[in-house]
Amino acid sequence: MKRIAAYKKLFNIEEEMSLSQLKTTYRKLVKEWHPDKFQEEDPKKAEAEKRSLEIIDAYHFLVSIAPETLDQNLEEYTETINTSMIADYHYKGLTLKVTFLNGQVFEYFGVPNNVYKKLNQSATPERFARRHIFSSHTYRMASKGMAEA
Repeated sequence: MKRIAAYKKLFNIEEEMSLSQLKTTYRKLVKEWHPDKFQEEDPKKAEAEKRSLEIIDAYHFLVSIAPETLDQNLEEYTETINTSMIADYHYKGLTLKVTFLNGQVFEYFGVPNNVYKKLNQSATPERFARRHIFSSHTYRMASKGMAEA
């Protein structure tokens, strides 16, 4: 959740932002902080290099959790969570990273520690996750699975 808040703050977002607004803000920020804008000896060049990488990372992240992106991938996501078994999962700092047997990896944000503990103790993690995680938390596709032959 800290990551989401930091990126929203960087892009000055309070409410949901459309992809077109996000793209416009991204272009403005990149134009402002592009490293080529500064001379080699300018002390702000190093800061600009760091900021531009941060802006790029934030943009890709915010696009991946944008409602329009989630809507576009909803059918594939629904099929994955309903038909594919969980192969593995990792939890760190309120973020649960779930790998499915079809190879897709999703990150779920804001998952409380007690929910993670219950997931670990569950006899059927897929069922528990469907009821308490998949539909309740902000998520994004971290990586796409391999195409089936």
